[in-house]
Parts: sequence; C-alpha cells; structure tokens
Amino acid sequence: MFRFHTFPEIHLGPLTLYTFGLCVALGVLVGAYATSRRNKRFGISSDDTQATVMWLVLAGLVGARATWVATNWSQIKSPIDVIAVWEGGMQFSGGFVAALLVSPLVVRRLTVAGVPRLALLDSAALGLAFGEWIGRLGCIAVGEHLGGPTSFFLGWTYLGGTTRELGYAVGQTYHNTAIYEFLWLMPLIGLMLWLDRRRVAPGQLLGTFMVGYAACRFGTDFLRINDKTALGLTGAQYMCALVLPFGIWLLVRKRRNQAELTAVSPQND
Repeated sequence: MFRFHTFPEIHLGPLTLYTFGLCVALGVLVGAYATSRRNKRFGISSDDTQATVMWLVLAGLVGARATWVATNWSQIKSPIDVIAVWEGGMQFSGGFVAALLVSPLVVRRLTVAGVPRLALLDSAALGLAFGEWIGRLGCIAVGEHLGGPTSFFLGWTYLGGTTRELGYAVGQTYHNTAIYEFLWLMPLIGLMLWLDRRRVAPGQLLGTFMVGYAACRFGTDFLRINDKTALGLTGAQYMCALVLPFGIWLLVRKRRNQAELTAVSPQND
C-alpha cells in the first residue's frame, strides 16, 4: 500500500528542513495544545500547562536520545552525532521512562485544590498520544524502525533515498513499524477522546494509553530486525511489560468516590 522515497530533508529554496526534527517539533506543539486545552476545564491556564509540558518534553527528548545513543554507539562517529536528533535516532522507551520519573515533580506545580493528580496525568497522556502519533511521521520520512521483507498489504515498498538502517533493496516491500504505529495510534487516540467526553474517572485515559500502547508496541517490535535485543526482546518491549500491569490496574481500580468525579467536572470547555 505504501510506496515512496525516503525524504529526510525538504528543500525550500535556500532553506533546508529536516523532516524528523520538524515532525518532532510539530508533535510537541500539538501535544502541548491538547494537554493545555483539557486542563482548562480544571481552571489551569495554558501558560502554566505549557511550561510544565516543556519540562516533560525536555526530559523525554534527553531520555530518548540518550537511550538511542547508548544502544547504537557504533553509529556515533563524532561528538555532534550524540545530539544530532534532527537526523532521527530516538528511543521512545527511554523518553517515556525519563518523563515518567520527573512527572511527579513538574506536575506538582499544576496542583489545584480538589483536582486529583491523576486527572492532570490524563491530560498529559492525551498530549503524549498526539505527540507520538505525529512524531512517527518523522520516523517514516527517514526510513527508521524497519523490518524484513513482507507481502503484507500494509507493507512499505522502498523506492529509494537514504535510510538510517542499511541493507534495503529498492523495489522490495518491507515491514515498516513506524507506519504500523502511526496507524494503530489513530484508533487509540479516538478511544481516549471518546472516554474523555464521557467524563470517566481520573486515571482512565492514562490507563487506556498505557494498556493500548504497551500491547500494540510489544507486538510490532517483534517485526523490527535492527533493534538491539536482550533475551529476544527489545528495550521497548521490557518497558511495555512493566507499563502494561500498571495500566491495567488503573483501568480496573474502583472509583474513589463521587466527589472525585465531581472535582473534575468541566468549569469551561
């Protein structure tokens, strides 16, 4: 179904845009907007939300890049390669863990009387889902996270251009897990938006994202042939194995009480 040349750069006259960096930046902006828009119902200003989101994004980017560099050290030829995120090379598992570790500290500044912290983490999860969805377009553009040859109807036929991973033949169809992730994130985001409209209990959006992402990512990572593995699993799969049980717990936990739901009823939407 998908046939295209990779396009790591877009040239607009004298201006060169790096598609990976452009998609990551666009994902951050859209994710921050989705988070701040939801937080307005709790009386939290967009400025406060966006300042908090930027700290989470910074932690995520550093964690994602550091994890990729650590697991792909053979590709680092100079000091600039360590920070060359505009060329691709981010590991979501490292970014997610880093953002998760700092979230208790940065979300505290958004605390509003009567609003459960899980409700704010729901907003962050929705923004993360949108940001990851758009960011995957950058991975698609640079030819990253590829698998082996396939006849699968959603496979990617490589028509030429540079890829971050070597050994791919022009005209051959391959698994492209970035495309698969972009596709399965759409129904996951749709489900989260539907649940949000139903005003579900705090933590349910976060739990839905954790379960949905962990289950799908764990499965598609088996198709990748260039990722480092330990005991047959990628780093992201180990992250998924840790995240999935916590997500399930959030989904099945009993609602605290009706007051918790009342606290997150919209003030303005």
